[in-house]
Amino acid sequence: MHTLIRNCVCLLLGLLAFTAAAGPLPYDESADARRDIQAARSAASEDHKLILLTFGANWCPDCRVFDEAMQDAEIAALVSKHFKVVKVDIGDWDKNLDIVETYGNPIEKGIPSIVVTDNDDKVLFATRGGQLATARSMGKDKFIEFFEFLATLKQ
Repeated sequence: MHTLIRNCVCLLLGLLAFTAAAGPLPYDESADARRDIQAARSAASEDHKLILLTFGANWCPDCRVFDEAMQDAEIAALVSKHFKVVKVDIGDWDKNLDIVETYGNPIEKGIPSIVVTDNDDKVLFATRGGQLATARSMGKDKFIEFFEFLATLKQ
């Protein structure tokens, strides 16, 4: 009996350590996405940048990999030079769906997904084919190539 309890405690402590080591979650579940989009639109207008909306969820492994890639120094510099980023949490496929629909349902084929808009909210690009849903297999070079392509949308 003591061995079973000790094993359960060790397992629980291991899971807690793993969770703590995982770092912060990419999507703020309490964020007001509409307000954040409006703020990004105002800032993007002043800075002459595009708006990059990222749709995802904290439970999604590919979303976490995508977020981690965006924090890489080289990628982060590329992204911050051209975009104001807004993360839109979709929860368990049940949150901010009105915003998802506003942009043509870019999450239909998987998450993470992105939409790039100009300051007038005109969609310039969206991943409607699930292009990022396999982010775990992309690698840094593919992410850089992807963001370099998106940067060309700013004309």
